Amino acid sequence: MTSILEPIPVSAATFPLFVGVDVGGTNIKVGIVDDQGRTIGRTSIRSESHDGPDAAMARVGEVLDKLLRQLEVSSDQVAAVGLGSPGMMDIPRGLLLHPVNLPGWDNYPIRDRLAAVVKKPVSFANDANAAAFGEFWVGGGRAYHSIVMLTLGTGVGGGIIIGDLSIDGENSHGSECGHIIIDYQPDARVCSCGHRGHLEAYGSATALIHRTEELLNSTTRPSSVRNCLAAGEELTPLLLGREAEAGDALALELILDTAMYIGVGAVTLMHTIDPGAVILGGAMNFGGHDAPLGRRFLERVRQEVRQRAFPTLIDKTVVDFAHLGGHAGYIGAAGIARTHYYKSNK
Repeated sequence: MTSILEPIPVSAATFPLFVGVDVGGTNIKVGIVDDQGRTIGRTSIRSESHDGPDAAMARVGEVLDKLLRQLEVSSDQVAAVGLGSPGMMDIPRGLLLHPVNLPGWDNYPIRDRLAAVVKKPVSFANDANAAAFGEFWVGGGRAYHSIVMLTLGTGVGGGIIIGDLSIDGENSHGSECGHIIIDYQPDARVCSCGHRGHLEAYGSATALIHRTEELLNSTTRPSSVRNCLAAGEELTPLLLGREAEAGDALALELILDTAMYIGVGAVTLMHTIDPGAVILGGAMNFGGHDAPLGRRFLERVRQEVRQRAFPTLIDKTVVDFAHLGGHAGYIGAAGIARTHYYKSNK
């Protein structure tokens, strides 16, 4: 896992090279990878979304030029560029439609504007699908023909990769795994999208915080979390994880309930897609394999799968944490560009 994340020298790279651009509401990551998905250089800039999308694309071009010069790599050695971005989009037309965390970027032709700046063909993808492709290509899903990835953070993102195909859907809304229904009751929790019962309303960091607040307000159960909040600490999954590791029963219960909801969603996706693996990415992994709580969280997801899935899927579908962390987006975007490049040059 460590080796794929460490940049390799240009002298060890397999050409041609591909660039991945991962646009977020706060930062834009730019990485250059070789034909085997190994990073040779990467950097990050602030999104500065208030300056407008044209300014952001211009700065992407500038930072890419600088990175190429630092690596002593010619632009001619870069075959194509991949772009991943959040929000509603029209992928065939290369448009950002209504990106909530990029205000003022509505109906922006982001793919073609970036292509004009970098003077390379640009492939466009949803950021979660790009991250999933990164895991599929060189990360936790590299051993499988197909994967489903759930990114656990403020919301629940999703990506589905089958073969070398990212499932974008007829209307660029494919792989929205965070919005599958896990509770159909009329009083089900409300998702950030405004609808009830979605996985994101139960399995995201936002949902975990809401459920914690509700439980603290509706019960007198003792919890060290109360003391932390009284001392002025912010209620976050990191705080809950720390207190759960220290032995707080309420925090542990809430975290494991979150894992249960993720497991329910995973089974629905397994029965729909029959993937080789379900990969759990995003910031809310409670330390992942490196922490007892992370391992316990993963085991609770797996337990739910064992209780609900078809026997064959229980035996054969791998459920595990992602390997690439925050690098998955630019690596996957570059990988999607690579796939399109080779298909168009057959």
